Amino acid sequence: MLRRSSEFILLHGTRVSPGSRICRRLSSFHGEPPKLDAKGDGEAVRNIHTLTQRVDNVCRILESGPWGPAVEAALSTLNDKPQQELVIAVLKSLKDDKAAVNYFRWTERKMDEAHCPEAYNCLLMVMARSKKFDSLEEVLEEMSVAGFGPFNKTCIDFVDSCVKSHKLKEALHFIQTMRKFKFRPAFSSYTILIAALSATNEPDLMLNLLHQMQELGYEIHVHLFTTVIRAFARTGRVEEALSLLGKMKSNSLNADIVLFNICIDCFGKLGKVELAWKFFHEMKADGLVPDDVTYTSMIGVLCRANRLDEAVELFEQMDLHRGVPCAYAYNTMIMGYGSAGKFEEAYRLLERQKSKGCIPNVIAYNCILTCLGKQGKVEDALRLFEEMKKDAAPNLSTYNILMDILCRVGRFDAASQMQNAMEEAGLYPNITTINIMIDRLAKAHKLDEACSIFERMDHKLCPPDAVTFASLIDGLGRHKRVDDAYRLLEKMLDSGYKPNSIVYTVLIKNFFDAGRAGDGHKIFREMVRSGCRPDLTLLNTYMDCVFKAGETEKGRALFEEIKAKGFKPDVRSYSILIQGLVKAGLARETYGLYYAMKEQGCILDTRAYNIVIDGFCKSGKVNKAYQLLEEMKVKGHNPTVVTYGSVIDGLAKIDRLDEAYMLFEEAKSVGLELNVVMYSSLIDGFGKVGRIDEAYLIMEEMMHKGVTPNVFTWNCLLDALVKAEEINEALVCFQSMKDLKCAPNAYTYSILINGLCRVRKFNKAFVVLQEMQNLGIVPNTITYTTMISGLAKAGNIMEAHALFEKFKAKGGVLDSPCYNAMIEGLSISNRAVDAFTLFEETRHKGFSIHSKTCVVLLDSLHRAECLEQAAVVGAVLKETAKAQHASRSW
Repeated sequence: MLRRSSEFILLHGTRVSPGSRICRRLSSFHGEPPKLDAKGDGEAVRNIHTLTQRVDNVCRILESGPWGPAVEAALSTLNDKPQQELVIAVLKSLKDDKAAVNYFRWTERKMDEAHCPEAYNCLLMVMARSKKFDSLEEVLEEMSVAGFGPFNKTCIDFVDSCVKSHKLKEALHFIQTMRKFKFRPAFSSYTILIAALSATNEPDLMLNLLHQMQELGYEIHVHLFTTVIRAFARTGRVEEALSLLGKMKSNSLNADIVLFNICIDCFGKLGKVELAWKFFHEMKADGLVPDDVTYTSMIGVLCRANRLDEAVELFEQMDLHRGVPCAYAYNTMIMGYGSAGKFEEAYRLLERQKSKGCIPNVIAYNCILTCLGKQGKVEDALRLFEEMKKDAAPNLSTYNILMDILCRVGRFDAASQMQNAMEEAGLYPNITTINIMIDRLAKAHKLDEACSIFERMDHKLCPPDAVTFASLIDGLGRHKRVDDAYRLLEKMLDSGYKPNSIVYTVLIKNFFDAGRAGDGHKIFREMVRSGCRPDLTLLNTYMDCVFKAGETEKGRALFEEIKAKGFKPDVRSYSILIQGLVKAGLARETYGLYYAMKEQGCILDTRAYNIVIDGFCKSGKVNKAYQLLEEMKVKGHNPTVVTYGSVIDGLAKIDRLDEAYMLFEEAKSVGLELNVVMYSSLIDGFGKVGRIDEAYLIMEEMMHKGVTPNVFTWNCLLDALVKAEEINEALVCFQSMKDLKCAPNAYTYSILINGLCRVRKFNKAFVVLQEMQNLGIVPNTITYTTMISGLAKAGNIMEAHALFEKFKAKGGVLDSPCYNAMIEGLSISNRAVDAFTLFEETRHKGFSIHSKTCVVLLDSLHRAECLEQAAVVGAVLKETAKAQHASRSW
């Protein structure tokens, strides 16, 4: 900060300089010229003309180039000592903040006096106009030292200018800096900024500003509370919204109908139907009469919650005493009927509206068309389109809805004809029309046509938006053309478009789906560097991709990052986290996360219920999973085949097969189409407890219903037959599996080899092993272990040892049971030295050696008079016995 003579510093109670008096006298120069009296005032006119010329001369020099000695010299040649009125007039004309600050300092030195308050305020407004704020804090600090602050009008205009140019952070910084230097920001500056922040989902910043206003003693009216409450409610932060509502009431402020309507609408959209009902009844108790907005909002809330009967009752209550129908309420009710698939009721409501003398508008028809589209009723939609022309002229939205419906079912020629009809009606495609065509073509694998539409777009008349780029990028990604998708992003940047979180979400997901996780991470980092703030949808998608890529700890970290960035994890965030952890073998964490989700107020949807139920089943909490299944039904969520499948599998794994079968029958009774997973779970469960007949019956029913058993199903049945030593039946089953074109896998052959070895059919086991290798299926550790152990236990030690060495030579890793079986087999075959060598190898590899194995080897070594080796085995046997005893004692 420049040093200045103390005699010109303006403090409370000090003498005002002559320059300040001149400043006040001429402060109204900028704008309308002062009015002249009837006789005229030629002198005044000449003075204004002279001042205008001086201002133009100064501005011309300042705009001639960057500040420097040449500019200063040019200003000095004007032979005018700067005066406050000239400085103010120049500052009001400038748009460059650097030129303004430099001129401000230069004139201060030339005048040898401090600038007046209005000059400082004009300088602040130059910064607002130029949108450059580097000197803001310095200027406000000087004003604080001088004992004056920004005028209320300056404060309001500064914030308003920032808001209009979307510089909300800068507006907030201005207010916070004013507070730092003990200034009092104007009331309207707060209200303007709070209103602007409400559109950007920044409720915490809004609340902070509200608290500042209260600290400054401003009287907060209901409308301001309403704005902040709505912001919290819209972002799902119910508790904070209700708390603020309580504080408002504690300030003796009564909620008006606008606030009640907002609460009903916002809380209803969050699924808080009972809370919305509470506000509806509370407003009537407070003496407020519900208006059309109130009824329409509440009807919409009930329709979205599938509580159609209550919605109809409320609608009839509203419509009963009305002479003229409320079009918005009718449209909402029509949409409710359409969403529920009750189109006859929707049509009747249209006719009822007509009978009351109110012709349904285009919105009513668009509502039904939208619902018909969601139900896939294409012909009904086209028929209604023709009928609607009698009552209402289709608008652009109507044509867009129909084109979307046609594109969804692949009728692109019909969609093109609809576009022609739209143009004949005098309507022309907008960006929504283009986006529909590009998105649907891309999803229908007609990527060339989608790209062609994009290339033909007139970027001046109809410029592409984020959705256009996102649709095309997604289409390229779905076709594994992720590099082309990235090049399109670069083209977007080169064209001056700034990608938003939607575009980055699609691109990140496509790279992960293509197996290029590293590039996906790189895109995320690029997005952060570009200044694009990720939204919750992007972070959820990124976290889902990371978990699916097997990066469990990175997924956990992203969940914490969601909270660190100020977002409140929603039901999808928790669902992704739980599902990722369950797949990583950490199902035990489901319990804690489920209750954390409930405490946060998350409303579980069907997908969330399915994920949590699966987590509980896989962590052994089957009873809790069963409770959630019942809770789903009570909350209006119909359990799906996935829900039933998880619980049935969980019950089957803990041998509660009768309960599992009852649930299986319940799923059939509600009309669910059972899948192979559910059948396989029951077959596996019955097979494991030896209930082979029931397992067969399930398999027969499965095939009768047209559900094709997969390799897992056959393996479950084969494993059950082998454990029951029904090896001949297992071989028949194996042949049936191949006859039905279900290719066996390595585990299938391992089951059969194990079964054949158990009944000492080693030749057949070798034949099966050979068949497996001929098919190109590489025997895995389980297959070799099964074969080696079986041969060794049966005394065929030569074959077992040869297979053992062959597998090791191939780099295979055998397990502890296999080593133990080989040691025992070699010992029994009187190959004590070989057995002891393998014993030492087993110890070296860290595998456990069974007590029985030690006893058999010890006996063989004694017979071979290998006393030194026998002593080693004896010592190991003692250690093993002590460890087992300690374990039992504990």
